[in-house]
Amino acid sequence: MPIQKSVLLIFTGGTISMAEDPQTGALKPLDFNRVREFIPELKLLEIQIDSVAFNPLIDSSDVQPHHWIKIAEIIEDKYEDYDGFVILHGTDTMAYSASALSFMLENLSKPIIFTGAQLPIGMLRTDAKENLLTSIEIAANSDKNGIATIHEVCIYFEDSLFRGNRTTKKNAELFNAFASYNYPPLVKVGVHFNFSNTHIHQNIQHKPLKVHKQLNPNIAILKLFPGITAQTVHAILNADGLQAVVLESYGAGNASRQQWFYDCLTEAVNRDIIIVNITQCNVGSVQMGLYETSLNLQKAGVISGFDLTTEAALTKLMFLLGENLPIEVIKTKMQQPVVGEMTCI
Repeated sequence: MPIQKSVLLIFTGGTISMAEDPQTGALKPLDFNRVREFIPELKLLEIQIDSVAFNPLIDSSDVQPHHWIKIAEIIEDKYEDYDGFVILHGTDTMAYSASALSFMLENLSKPIIFTGAQLPIGMLRTDAKENLLTSIEIAANSDKNGIATIHEVCIYFEDSLFRGNRTTKKNAELFNAFASYNYPPLVKVGVHFNFSNTHIHQNIQHKPLKVHKQLNPNIAILKLFPGITAQTVHAILNADGLQAVVLESYGAGNASRQQWFYDCLTEAVNRDIIIVNITQCNVGSVQMGLYETSLNLQKAGVISGFDLTTEAALTKLMFLLGENLPIEVIKTKMQQPVVGEMTCI
């Protein structure tokens, strides 16, 4: 008889953890016992399901790096006790949290799956039920030898399991709220689970889990737009304590060729500010030097982030800066995949 699989639910907050108060109509947090009442199908899963919750639960708009550390510490503490972990999280910053955890949890050999909902769990048409049940099933899935099928941090929503650090929230209205524009889904869910084994990360080293808990948030995002002023760019690049910038450029990594802009970037790089160039486009990659309008960026010392999402670029910088690595090492690692977060071209 096969050994029963076990999954730990980590409640952080968000819509999936809420239900309407029948008297006031206001949304209020639920504990796992109430979740079981709303989703009686949980009893049908031949999986041991336990839970732990943030106290208090938090809206995802309030998520900060110290919350990522708290999630990582829970996983670290319970890692040997469970076959997989499902994190219930608000959708607004879920892609940031999944990206951060992907860097913080080194040598993963078990699935960490973020999921949430667009409608509260107590509503008739809620998407919470399917998202939660399927996330639990995937978290407990293993091969014939009992080895977990998924060995990475993921996001599950509607019918797709995505690599967490490749994902972004694309829609505030539809149940299909997330997309992975530059990397295929790891699992497509219909009548059957269709695992894409060629795209799922394989942990073949079997090293023990290593948890990184130092994150450095001294980073800014500079999104270019026609008419952006020298004063704005100068203010961002000279913010107190700034150590790195995610530059959201046009198209394949292009930017204005105005002299003042080049001078601002060059001066910042000379102060050891790391500037990573990613595209504002959902699909595609930065190809610095492809067009003349990106040559100045190269000349100024800006480095390519290839097809990194904003969420992955930001959290990867937080992680690498937190490791207190030399500047040139960080620049090198920002241009190389660490946990499948980018495709270099």
